[in-house]
Amino acid sequence: MIINLKQLFNITGERKNIDYNIMEDELSAVNGLSFASPVHIKGVIFNKAGIVTVKFSADFTLHITCDRCLKELDRNFSYDFCHTVVSSLDNDGNDDYIVAEKESIDLNDIAIMDLFLELPTKFICKDDCKGLCMVCGCDLNESECNCLK
Repeated sequence: MIINLKQLFNITGERKNIDYNIMEDELSAVNGLSFASPVHIKGVIFNKAGIVTVKFSADFTLHITCDRCLKELDRNFSYDFCHTVVSSLDNDGNDDYIVAEKESIDLNDIAIMDLFLELPTKFICKDDCKGLCMVCGCDLNESECNCLK
């Protein structure tokens, strides 16, 4: 979603609420992840004392495979993000700010990048998942085997 921030940059105290979904077809380019629901984005962009800030939450469900026992399940995720937006930067190497090219930002790109950085590198079905037997491959959460005894 492209959001024009011209009015927000120019008027201190200005606010813009955001509430929309990033649909599955837009998320198909996200390699390795299977979204079971759209990503719901809800938040606000505001100018306080001349500083433009975007705060939003991202709620979604992923269809995941446990990295220990290979069980497939759907897991809900919810993350909160906050960014300062500027119209330009003198130093291109600064990752502390989002630069609004032509006074606009693509909130979908920002949200998807935030999700990539926040998601765990491994998915586990439960904290005490025992995984699979290294010898026979049985799910140690559901049964015991005598292979390693």
